[in-house]
Amino acid sequence: MKHFVDSVAGVPIPQVLYGTAWKKADTQRLVELAVRKGFRGIDTACQPKHYDEAAVGAAVTACVKSGLVRGDLYLQTKFTPVPGQDPRQIPYDPRASLAEQVAQSFAASLRNLQTDYLDCLILHSPLPAPQQTLEVWRAFESLVDAGGARQLGISNCYTPGDLERLCHDSRIKPAVVQNRFYAETGYDRAIRAICARQRIVYQSFWTLTANPHVLAHATIGALASIHQRTPAQILLRYLTQSGVVPLTGTRSETHMREDLSIFEFELTGAERRAMDKVFVEKH
Repeated sequence: MKHFVDSVAGVPIPQVLYGTAWKKADTQRLVELAVRKGFRGIDTACQPKHYDEAAVGAAVTACVKSGLVRGDLYLQTKFTPVPGQDPRQIPYDPRASLAEQVAQSFAASLRNLQTDYLDCLILHSPLPAPQQTLEVWRAFESLVDAGGARQLGISNCYTPGDLERLCHDSRIKPAVVQNRFYAETGYDRAIRAICARQRIVYQSFWTLTANPHVLAHATIGALASIHQRTPAQILLRYLTQSGVVPLTGTRSETHMREDLSIFEFELTGAERRAMDKVFVEKH
């Protein structure tokens, strides 16, 4: 797959990413399969509660040994604050300062992923207080300064003021926002507007799982028939043409192949406008 969007930091991000949450014992096999099928962007986290980051690293190493170049892969992981961790398996010292927690988590990620740099380091969620979020961000910035991370991002950031504050207060601006894409937040219209102004790449997760009503919509059904594609392909293509980078965590080889083949067709302007209306309807 050779379809990328360049971030404000100058880092090429594949337009579809493979998400590795909740794969457990299947993580290495599925990540290897995804890379073999053509995925070049992998999303994970240093959060043993939901991710097996070491298994992602084992898969990446196996692919590199098979001839893939590390530089051809986009690897992004996350620092997960204490409230988002399983207290029985926190990958850093929860009693340490926030800056030290970041440093320990980052070191663990490099070990797990068997790499000496990250293409993106993401804050898994804002912290309870803005000054805590900024303290973590300052630690992130030092990692970029040292060459350990090429760019930074934030996830689960659903309050526009939080994102605007981070953009204002940070020295190294967020290049990525990764949020759940669903009706309850109005599909993040306000957040995505900030991303557009700030040249931040918006990544969507829960894109298919949270939207069965969208996938079943008559407009998508009609477009699927016209283009001889699945409803999921129509939705993913609409998003990529709208500047969104969707994550897919499929376990199906067939769906992997279908997800990567969305770049074989394009929706017209009229078709995209019809799709726009799907997301403002009450379902």
